[in-house]
Amino acid sequence: MVNDKKMLPKRIILMRHGESAGNIDQGAYATTPDHKIPLTEEGRAQAREAGKKMRALISTQSGGTCGENWRVYFYVSPYERTRTTLREVGKGFSRRRVIGVREECRIREQDFGNFQVEERMRVVKLTRERFGRFFYRFPEGESASDVYDRVSSFLESLWRDVDMNRHQVDPSSELNLVIVSHGLTSRVFLMKWFKWTVEEFERLNNLGNCEFRVMELGAGGEYTFGIHHTKEEMSAWGMSKDMIDDQMVRVDGSREILNDCCTLHLDEYFDLLDETDEEEGCSDY
Repeated sequence: MVNDKKMLPKRIILMRHGESAGNIDQGAYATTPDHKIPLTEEGRAQAREAGKKMRALISTQSGGTCGENWRVYFYVSPYERTRTTLREVGKGFSRRRVIGVREECRIREQDFGNFQVEERMRVVKLTRERFGRFFYRFPEGESASDVYDRVSSFLESLWRDVDMNRHQVDPSSELNLVIVSHGLTSRVFLMKWFKWTVEEFERLNNLGNCEFRVMELGAGGEYTFGIHHTKEEMSAWGMSKDMIDDQMVRVDGSREILNDCCTLHLDEYFDLLDETDEEEGCSDY
């Protein structure tokens, strides 16, 4: 059991791409396919700086017997802006530290359709706000719920990679998985991981360009933001008090404690549940 735990990634880090041409000019999508939208020079600089910060965080927080043996494995969306972000982030790491990279189509951006006419997209996004961000499907594109389905498939593959040690990491090393993706895709990933509801998802704010969020393995075997991020940060992300409390329990709680503390959103789905199944005057029929 101890050996199995050592094989789990120490950290899973979600990162959004740097500033892109589409972030500063929505009209870019009308003439350039979404997957070919490039980073700006500012976006490249953001990525280089993020790489330095990420390396510093991993190297200074790594301790114990694995402290000097930490390694990084990257998953990256196939879009040009994410691949370029990864290239710049990689400048912060030595070859010794990077054990692999995989391009993963299932963590690509939400599909908004093909060429996106700015005025039409403005109207479409207003409609999305009325309809609901999670279930609204863009014409010729995807809904966030569609993204959820493919991200769920990706997570299954990721865990198979971990279970079968496809990252080929030495058990004495500390593995860090870094996922370079997009804003909505990252939020959907977290929704699936932490079993957040649609309502909780729709509370969440987008990640900034080259912002990364660190899930670290807690003492009880659960991943949590509570080790690297403050309650104030999580609140600014749009997380509710219950969502934040769950993260803090995960820091040193066991699965049993988590189950005891979790209300499973019962009040959202039932009017009133009796505490026991004992009924007065019950019969055999």
